[in-house]
Amino acid sequence: MAGIVASASTGHSSPTDYVVASCKATRYPALCVECLSGYASAIRQNEQHLAQTALSVSLSRAQSAAAFVAKMTQVRGIKPRERQAVKDCIENMGDSVDRLSQSVKELGQMGRAVGQDFMWHMSNVQTWVSAALTDENTCFDGFAGSVMDGNIKAAIRRKVVNVAQVTSNALALVNRFAARHRASVALAPTEKP
Repeated sequence: MAGIVASASTGHSSPTDYVVASCKATRYPALCVECLSGYASAIRQNEQHLAQTALSVSLSRAQSAAAFVAKMTQVRGIKPRERQAVKDCIENMGDSVDRLSQSVKELGQMGRAVGQDFMWHMSNVQTWVSAALTDENTCFDGFAGSVMDGNIKAAIRRKVVNVAQVTSNALALVNRFAARHRASVALAPTEKP
C-alpha cells in the first residue's frame, strides 16, 4: 500500500517512468534515460537521489575518458602538436574529475540541509559541475583546426563529447533539484513567533 501511495504522490507508476519523466528536463534526454534507468530502483523517485546518481555517472564517465585520453600520448606516430593537445586535455579532464568528485561528496553530505545551508551546498555543487563541463569542453580546444584532424582527435572527441553530454544532463538535474527545493521552501508555511 505504501508503494501505491508513493507512486501516486509523484505521479509516476514506476521508478523507470520517474527517470524518463525527469530526463525530459535535460538537453540529451535519450542519453539521460540510457545512463540512469539502470539505477531507477536506487533513485527511488527522489530528486536528491536522482541528482546524486547523475553526478556519480558523470564522474565515472569522466574518469574513464581521462584514462582513455592519457593513453593517447602513447600512440605511435603522434605528432608533437597532437601530444601537447593531448597533455592539455589530460589536465582539463583531471580538473573535471576533481570537480565532479567534489560535487558528488558535497551533495552526499548535504543530508537534509535547509535554508541558507542548503543553498550554500547547492551553489557549490552547481558551480563545480558547471566548471567540470567547461573543463570538458576546453579539453578539445587544443585540437582546433584542420591540421589536427585525424584518428586521435576523432577518438578523443567521441569520448569527451559523451562525457560533456552526460555532465550537462547531470547539471540540469542538479539545477532542477535546487529549483524544486527552493520552490517547496517558498510554498511551505512559515512559523510565526
